[in-house]
Amino acid sequence: MHTGSSNAAVGINFSALLNDQQLAAVTTESRHALVIAGAGSGKTRTLTYRVAWLLSQGVPGWRILLLTFTNKAAREMLERVQKLVGVQAASIWGGTFHSIANRILRSHAERLGYRPGFTIIDTDDQKALMRALVKQHAGKQNKNDPFPKPELLLNILSLATNTGRNWEELLRTNYPTLKKHVQTIASIYTDYARRKREANTMDFDDLLVNLLDLLKRHEEVLTMLQGRFLHVLVDEYQDTNVLQERLISLLSGGERSCLEVVGDDAQSIYSWRGAEVDHIFGFTERYPDAEVHKIETNYRSLPAILKIANAAIASNERQFHKVLLPARQGDGQLPAIYPAPDNRTEALYVAQRIEELIDRGEKPAEIAVLYRAHFHSLDIQMELTRRHIPYRITSGLRFFEQAHVKDVVAYLRLLANPSDETAFRRIVSTFPKVGEVSAGKMWDGWQKAWQNLVKETPQTPHRRHTDIAKEVSVPVAAQPQWLAMLDTLDALQPEDHELPPAEMVVGVLRNIEPFLRAQYENAEERMEDIEQLARSLSDVENLDDFLSQVALLSETDRDPSLQEDDKVTLSTIHQAKGLEWNHVFIIFLGEGLFPHYRIINGCDPAEMEEENRLFYVAVTRAKDSLSLSYPRYNGHSYEGQFCPPSRFLTSLPPELYEVAQG
Repeated sequence: MHTGSSNAAVGINFSALLNDQQLAAVTTESRHALVIAGAGSGKTRTLTYRVAWLLSQGVPGWRILLLTFTNKAAREMLERVQKLVGVQAASIWGGTFHSIANRILRSHAERLGYRPGFTIIDTDDQKALMRALVKQHAGKQNKNDPFPKPELLLNILSLATNTGRNWEELLRTNYPTLKKHVQTIASIYTDYARRKREANTMDFDDLLVNLLDLLKRHEEVLTMLQGRFLHVLVDEYQDTNVLQERLISLLSGGERSCLEVVGDDAQSIYSWRGAEVDHIFGFTERYPDAEVHKIETNYRSLPAILKIANAAIASNERQFHKVLLPARQGDGQLPAIYPAPDNRTEALYVAQRIEELIDRGEKPAEIAVLYRAHFHSLDIQMELTRRHIPYRITSGLRFFEQAHVKDVVAYLRLLANPSDETAFRRIVSTFPKVGEVSAGKMWDGWQKAWQNLVKETPQTPHRRHTDIAKEVSVPVAAQPQWLAMLDTLDALQPEDHELPPAEMVVGVLRNIEPFLRAQYENAEERMEDIEQLARSLSDVENLDDFLSQVALLSETDRDPSLQEDDKVTLSTIHQAKGLEWNHVFIIFLGEGLFPHYRIINGCDPAEMEEENRLFYVAVTRAKDSLSLSYPRYNGHSYEGQFCPPSRFLTSLPPELYEVAQG
């Protein structure tokens, strides 16, 4: 074959270090190969040894292109190769799609009209530029109809770019309430592209778009790169989007080029950010000569857990059928399903089991609680806090640290204590044209007006907030939001009775909903957070008690001696992909919660199969024990939800699990 093989690579005994399925994928001579690597089957190991194998066969490192989705994955694989074969691994072209695009464009961007030394703007730079353009183009928008925030405009543009869709089409289908702004948004997007060009800059999406443009418009560059890369390897192929797939096709399209992609269709769970599972399903159609290798030996989980995983994914019609086979011996304890009476009891059950594991000597870092949506973690956060069990959240901020939750709580704090300056400033800072100076002036006026009202009517038990509306100097642009805030505060504090805190939370949500929809791409999820807050604390009757609980639960771990090993992990399943723990608890497995009611109501089989794949990913994170639970009733007195068990639970053969008692 080729000359110049690494002596270290030649000395590797591949057959002794790999199982038969891994070895077949590593040593294939096929020009095109699809490797379906099941969960816990050693995907990274397979790719690493594939690179080492190619080097052992005389392929120079600089003729190998390894494409990954994270810098960490690329670094890990290349470090492993380096240890196996030595210095030759340093010449391998390995990295994320964006880093490889940047590397190529550094030599060829002038062909696209860029000047030498273009710079890459990061997320903060993008937001700053978009913020300036929104101010320029949308400054005179209807004050009662907030214009979408820069972050949302950037997210829409990025999703359209990475899925190959027109942004106007995406706006109509995914954000129908923004259609009235389409002309203004078009002007903003046009200026955004122009300003980046004038500044000789690219954002991260531009790197892929411009590389694709370069390869299509300049055949000499494409031919050079195709001649360079004899072997193109792709990690996590099931997560590729339209842009990435087009780049893979072009870069591996040389007459002598070989393409090997590794992934798992059963772990394709990112369609919402542009990933196309059709790429992995259609690979053999695009490359009829392709070999398909399945790697099914699982080195992670005990057999009892794998039986649940295999049963869970079996109902998906569209899949590469495979059966995860255990390398570990002994069934261990059967996975448990706990039908909790309500969400509070579910949290009590999980926290108690976690406490028992820690008391037995298990490291907290080897315990994880997984859930479909971030708001599902509220009750377990509360219970772990009460029991002084430290935890870390990889799915985002702690519940009460989230901006939209703080916004709601600020209303209730101000209602309980009109002298709460922090709460007042937080609320009015969300109004248009209210900056730090304006907020300070409004606070001075509010404080004086409120003090005067108390002096004038000291015996009056009830005072309306709207009575002081004219006493506070408010920017004209913020008047509608100011009056809406006062009306909301009055509605939450009727004269004849005291509302339960849960109803107050829902009342605030009604007021800030337009703000949430204009501010956030995931406004629906944030509103679900607030609705869950009302349900979870619906048995609290007193506002002071409610705010005391919030203050307690807002406290984070301050002990500097705590290491990651001292903390239990709380994570959405999307964030947990690729990770593993000894003990895994999957919570909120109720129909309408997981799978989500929007997926159920949408009646799209493809979306439901992705929900099932998400459940499969969660199950396969567990090594030693697995607990599945759901609340039969989510909430108490206020708008509680009855939750039958998820179809993902009822479809499991009963002999594969035991029903736990609380």
